[in-house]
Amino acid sequence: MTLYSEKSETAVSVPDANLSPVDRSLSWKVATNLLVSFSYAWQGVSYAFRTQRNFRIHVVVGSFAVSLAIALSLAPVEVAVIILTCGIVLTMELVNTALESVVDLAVEQTYHELAKIAKDCAAAAVLISALISVSVAACLLLPPLWQLLQPQFF
Repeated sequence: MTLYSEKSETAVSVPDANLSPVDRSLSWKVATNLLVSFSYAWQGVSYAFRTQRNFRIHVVVGSFAVSLAIALSLAPVEVAVIILTCGIVLTMELVNTALESVVDLAVEQTYHELAKIAKDCAAAAVLISALISVSVAACLLLPPLWQLLQPQFF
């Protein structure tokens, strides 16, 4: 097992035999404070945005949906529901990216049927959450859009 020292950015080898599943004595070395934890989390978001096309698409579509909800003067709870569903999609995309990376690491980028199943199911979770998010946005955005556009055409 290799840990990275936060201060020196160098790898420190730790034998796996010395760590039991419940041994958390080294966990404090991962992040020395809350700000460092947020920094690591932001690095994950940044990585996903830079490398994952679908994450960028979800950010753009989600931003559009929230902006449209605000422009249509939806009730605050309706805007919150749209924000939550967009957040779930982005979260699922991040989990999918993490799982794909771990699976690739585990199988050393060779084909394995179980790796395929894991990656396909993670991608399916993103798809399902995105479809639900679109459905929620349609339920909340289409009626006020229809009212806004109806007098102009009839």
